[in-house]
Amino acid sequence: MNVFLWILQGVVTVAMLAAGAGKLGQPREKLAPKMPWVESFTDGQVKSIGAVEVLGGLGLVLPAVTDIAPILTPIAAVGIALTMLGAALTHARRNEYAQIAPSLVLFALAAVIAWGRFGPYSF
Repeated sequence: MNVFLWILQGVVTVAMLAAGAGKLGQPREKLAPKMPWVESFTDGQVKSIGAVEVLGGLGLVLPAVTDIAPILTPIAAVGIALTMLGAALTHARRNEYAQIAPSLVLFALAAVIAWGRFGPYSF
């Protein structure tokens, strides 16, 4: 199960780093055609969401790999789960139903990581 959790952590980390970097590296106007939800947020809010995603992704692996404060790994997983729940609610509110599924999948993966790392497979 430990190997399975590491694989999940890697998958979610890559997804969060890619999503967050895209939001941090592009202006909101350039993101709007692919991510229409950004119209509901300010530039600063979109950049903040991107920063949260990048930090959450890094938090899934760096504390455990470096063995510095490994308790931060499941905490990061909870943060990602909450972020993805917020994303799903935002998409639902905007009637962007096709975008809800990826958010819920990442929510579920982060919840499994949090369960495993807080519980029987903690570091």
